[in-house]
Amino acid sequence: MSLNAAKKKHFRTIGHNLNPVVIVADKGLTDGVVEETLRALNDHELIKIKFAIGDREIRQQLISELISATNSDLIQTIGKIALIFKAADKPNPALSNLLRIQG
Repeated sequence: MSLNAAKKKHFRTIGHNLNPVVIVADKGLTDGVVEETLRALNDHELIKIKFAIGDREIRQQLISELISATNSDLIQTIGKIALIFKAADKPNPALSNLLRIQG
């Protein structure tokens, strides 16, 4: 999905107050990390992921691989945190960060 600049800005505003729900550490992108990310995206649509990896190039590579594996959109990265989005088929108003939080 291609998001326009206004939509990305709106998502960044909402994402500002979110906490990371998935942490990628030394073991990298395991099947469990990908599954948990997909579950979190399905529930919340817009999530933050923390990449506890020191090397910037490896971190950027893992972010790209996770975006590809989950078929999601990268909204922004700041340091070790990535904000990603994937629209849910049937968003749950109680869980979706886009429906719960009006930025």
